[in-house]
Amino acid sequence: MKKLFQGEEIVHGAKILGDMMKKSASTVVLTGAGMDTESNIPDFRGKNGLWRNMNPMLVASIDNFYNNYDEFHDYYTTRIKRLEDVKPHEGHYILADFEKRGIIKSIATQNVSGLHHMAGSNSVYELHGNIKRAVCNSCRREASLDDFLNKQKCQHCGDLLRPAVVLFGEALPRDMWSLAEKDIKNCDLLIVIGTSLEVYPVNQFPRMARGRIALINNEDLSYGREFDIKLIGRAKEVLQELSRNV
Repeated sequence: MKKLFQGEEIVHGAKILGDMMKKSASTVVLTGAGMDTESNIPDFRGKNGLWRNMNPMLVASIDNFYNNYDEFHDYYTTRIKRLEDVKPHEGHYILADFEKRGIIKSIATQNVSGLHHMAGSNSVYELHGNIKRAVCNSCRREASLDDFLNKQKCQHCGDLLRPAVVLFGEALPRDMWSLAEKDIKNCDLLIVIGTSLEVYPVNQFPRMARGRIALINNEDLSYGREFDIKLIGRAKEVLQELSRNV
């Protein structure tokens, strides 16, 4: 079977992937930054990416939170404000519809935008957190996003607030990881959408999958475990085509 489809071949590839989804008793989706770019959210590593002129491992780190809160706060304030008018694109809604119809079981996402939830998906594992929520760094109680943006402190313990995201230097939330890992290990089909698979430990998920693996991505990827099928194109356009075949 031909494995790589791009350009006009996407139509045929979507039919094959659609058949794979129909036959799958459990399909899980893993999404990355390429899923959100068509909602006008820049990716991180591209030529116009958010990290092009800075080192995120320094600015968006737990060490920087403690050592240079003003810089940390400025960076996340900019990111949050850039998301104020961002809405899910049709691809997000297609995935939500797939869940409602029982075609996919869950979505594990590296994205912190919250767009999957906004589109109506319910079973979403936000592996890196959600930038539209704020928490206290010490007591972990939830705070309003406005309090964080206005540099207010926690109303309960008086410590500094932060976005509810995983910072560089921190581990992923164990509960989210465990739920996603269980679904991926038990699924018949894993669909990887819009991720470079460069970020550890999420890039280990495809290696854990025991079933088939499909790739929907703007660029072809070489990976330690071979994909069963690759659809190379923009996430929204490929998902639109896929929705016609499921």
